[in-house]
Order: sequence, then C-alpha cells, then structure tokens
Amino acid sequence: MSDGFETILYEKDGGKARITLNRPEKLNALSAKLQRELAAALWEADNDRDVHVVILRGAGRAFCAGYDLSPMQAPAPRRDGETYTAAYRGATALDDDIWQLERQQRDRMAIWDMHKPVIAQVHGYCLAGGTDLALLCDIVVAADDCVIGFPPVRAMGSPPAHMWTYLVGPQWAKYFLLTGDSVSGATAEAIGLVWKAIAPDQLEAEVEALASKIARIDVELLAPNKRAVNMALELMGARTMQRWAAENDGRAHQAPAVREFGKIAMTQGLKAALAWRDGQFGDSRDSAEYRERRAHQEARARRD
Repeated sequence: MSDGFETILYEKDGGKARITLNRPEKLNALSAKLQRELAAALWEADNDRDVHVVILRGAGRAFCAGYDLSPMQAPAPRRDGETYTAAYRGATALDDDIWQLERQQRDRMAIWDMHKPVIAQVHGYCLAGGTDLALLCDIVVAADDCVIGFPPVRAMGSPPAHMWTYLVGPQWAKYFLLTGDSVSGATAEAIGLVWKAIAPDQLEAEVEALASKIARIDVELLAPNKRAVNMALELMGARTMQRWAAENDGRAHQAPAVREFGKIAMTQGLKAALAWRDGQFGDSRDSAEYRERRAHQEARARRD
C-alpha cells in the first residue's frame, strides 16, 4: 500500500496503522496531493481487518504548519493536483472558492467518517490546516511545548473546519478565532483542546501505549463507540458546522485584508506577507514563554 504514496508514509503492525505526513522540508504543509493521499490511507486502514486504530503524526520538526501557501508567491502554470487552491488570492468567484474548499473538506472528513479511531500525535507546530486535521481526530496527544493555533484568521480567512467550540467552548473558541493567537500543548491540555500534553521525549511512547490499549479491543466494539460520540456531536450540529465552516471561509476570503495579504505574497514573497500578518501581534508566539520553548526546542535539535 505504501509504495504508491509520495507525501505520506504508511505502516502497520500489532493492530496499529501509522500514517506520517512526510513533507518535513515544508513542515508538512498540506498540498492537495498530500490531502488526497492521506484520505486514501485512512480509508485503507479502515478497510483493513488487521487495523484497529490509526496514529496520525508528522515527520521532522512539526506535525503540520498549515496549508501549502507556496504557490501564492510563485503562480506558475498549475500541475494537476499539486497546487493549493487560489482561495487566499481573491482571484476566484465566491462559489468556485467554496467548491474548492468543500472538495478538500471531503478528504479531511475521512477522519470523522471512518469507523476506526484516529489518534493525533502532535509535536512542533500544529497551525491552521494542521488544526483542521488534528481536531477532527478522536483523541489528541500533544507535546507540552508544541504550538497550536490558527493565525490565518488575522488576514487570510476563517478556519474551513470548526471543532473549536465543541472542544473548548465559546469563549476560548472566540479567543482563538478573534486574535489568531497560539497556545502551548500544556495550555491546550488545560482548556480541553487536547486530551493530554506530555514531554516531547515521551510523546511517542505515550501515543503507542494508548494505541496498543485500543488495539486490544474488538473493532466491532470500537466502531459503535466512536460513532456514538460522533453522532452525539452531530446532533449538536458538528457535521453541519464543518460544511458551513468551508462556506464561511469562502466568504471571509472576500475581506480587503485577504486581498492585501495575497498582493504582498505575490509581489514581495510569502515571508513578507506573513511578517505583515503577524508582526503587529505580541501573541503567545512572541511571548517570553514561547521564546523559552523555542530555545529549548533548538537546543534539543542541536543535541539530536
């Protein structure tokens, strides 16, 4: 199965399937191809009687830093399936934009719709599109120094997936969506955004132990119990909310700030656009706590 993938790694043993986002040079930014391959791997695991549980993780320094925005600064002729939609450029009709967003959402919703549970193993960055994946998972285990948030709300749109309110309630959800601030894994655990935050060097062992425990349970029991919780969320509007979130993102792309971001990305490059977006905010990614976490991460990377 894994031989056909270019942007993910797929392996299985002991009742567990491990799906690894494998674009470490891009901090596992979500290209259209990666999203399609991820959906295919998830359905493969769901269809495999030997698999009881899936672990979703990222290679390199991050779980996932968001959607692949590199085409914004290099609008070359499109290669089929390789280019992220022009959603943030203001260059498409509203309905076309929404259609593209909904198409990508169908790939993500495999996490929700599949019968077997999915554990997100989050380290490094889990930003923007990374949260669209992780927060759909059944259980999220995070490194306590990871960085979680959706900074694109400042100048690029609205999350095209929305589990925020269901996980942390309206006030924390509004905090994330009205500021674009990020929090550490430790804070995410305290507010219920993730199930558990743990030291980075213990993260993999913790996830493997949880997955092994789940893998000992009959899949015929795992499926109805996962789906019972998801159905309860659906009765609270969660699935309808996902569909609406994609449409809402399309509407948000009409904002002048989004057009300005796209203009800067096109003319000055993506780095300049991101600096314009985030430079005026003294949020958690520019706090003493964040700098301390970054220094710790960099020191650990040098040791490794």
